[in-house]
Amino acid sequence: MRFYVITIFPDLFPGPLAAGVTGKAIEAGKVEIVPVDLRDFAHDRHRTVDDIPYGGGPGMVMKPEPLFEAVESIRERAGSRVPVVFLTPKGKPFAQSDARALSDENDAWILVCGRYRGVDERFREALVDREYSIGDFVMSGGEIPAHAIMDAVIRLLPGVLGNDESPGEDSFSRGGLDGVYYTRPQEYRGLEVPEVLRSGHHGEIEKWRESRSRAETERVRPDLLEGGQDGREGPSGD
Repeated sequence: MRFYVITIFPDLFPGPLAAGVTGKAIEAGKVEIVPVDLRDFAHDRHRTVDDIPYGGGPGMVMKPEPLFEAVESIRERAGSRVPVVFLTPKGKPFAQSDARALSDENDAWILVCGRYRGVDERFREALVDREYSIGDFVMSGGEIPAHAIMDAVIRLLPGVLGNDESPGEDSFSRGGLDGVYYTRPQEYRGLEVPEVLRSGHHGEIEKWRESRSRAETERVRPDLLEGGQDGREGPSGD
């Protein structure tokens, strides 16, 4: 998997993705993150990539020329039409199903990190294939959302997680939130690990975990139980 990240802050990449399981995936050659400095495609000595909006109003808008040329340069280098993902507050809320789609559908993606008031609409209309937001809030730019999306995708790639960990058991993968977990010691400060988890009865343990998964979902995200995330059933299969 190769991610081309168009940004005015290329030094932010790979950033935190260089640590943990994502870092190991990069070291092993399973993933490559290629930062692309948008200012390299500016047309003036000041390397300007933004300008005032037509019609007036506050803020600045990312110019079309550097964006078009950056994408075209990447596609020429890759020898194929690498699809473009634009990170914007106006995008579709990013979900686990989107992470799965990005991990399955293509072996390369261009992530465009928006800044300022946004990008020239001609770029969106002509070149953007998908638009994602990571929440109902506005950030200074798309760099942190790009990190979040790449992390979610990388951990789904074959061989990235260890054999004892399955992304199919994660929150949202089965339609709701994951349950709760305990580890040793059995008792800590008067708090005991539930007896069912120490029973060795795998069927009862699975039922208990499903019930706690549903309880967690009802407590925090009851909307997921109304048909489940992305239209799937809830965590207990109801």
